[in-house]
Amino acid sequence: MAPKRTTRNPELIPGIRKVSRSRMYHKRGLFAIKAKNGGKFPHHEKAAAAAPVAEKPPKFYPADDVKKPLLNKRKPKPTKLRASITPGTVLIILTGRFRGKRVVFLKQLTSGLLLVTVCLEQLPLLRRVCSHILSPCGAGPYKINGVPLRRVNQAYVIGTSTKVDISGVNVDKFDDKYFAKQVEKKKKKGETEFFEADKQEKNELPAEKKEDQKAVDAPLLRAVEAVPDLKTYLGARFSLKSGMKPHELVF
Repeated sequence: MAPKRTTRNPELIPGIRKVSRSRMYHKRGLFAIKAKNGGKFPHHEKAAAAAPVAEKPPKFYPADDVKKPLLNKRKPKPTKLRASITPGTVLIILTGRFRGKRVVFLKQLTSGLLLVTVCLEQLPLLRRVCSHILSPCGAGPYKINGVPLRRVNQAYVIGTSTKVDISGVNVDKFDDKYFAKQVEKKKKKGETEFFEADKQEKNELPAEKKEDQKAVDAPLLRAVEAVPDLKTYLGARFSLKSGMKPHELVF
């Protein structure tokens, strides 16, 4: 940004300046410029503008009006990550299917979304109780709170002061393409498929993604169990209770 220009002859009061016009004439050195050019200020002729190139009119014109796109010089910039969110920070999800759950932040993806997760482990008792709410990104019910590898917008999370050591967790292979849905080509339905449309096919998670989840869970679970009461803290759901003032909470 260019510096703000200020006058060398400021007004003392409205209409009265610090020095007179003749004094400013000598102060600016205008007399020397006129003396060098024979008593006249130098005059420079404007350069002649280049003649516009004649464009050949089109042979055909569109029947409808064609909208010309506006000039857009906006360049995409990486999303700035909040200072309170660093790798290993425990976050509280505020919206969506896992609202109120505490998760561990792993890294920020190219799209600006946050990669989060909490360890999972199979429990036979929870399998019967929670079989209808299992996430499609894990292999069985979750030991802590059931949040698999997910992408979350940082606008919908609260960063806490609790940290988890994730130095042993490798998340290099996870990017936005990893979470992209596989779009299958639509097949032409016959009479049989039309009457069986009510039967919804169950989408099974690929075995490769199940192994990826386990590879992330193993070192993360060891880091969580090394800190007293951290496992219980991650498993507890956050919610406002009677008498709690949101503006006075410290996370």
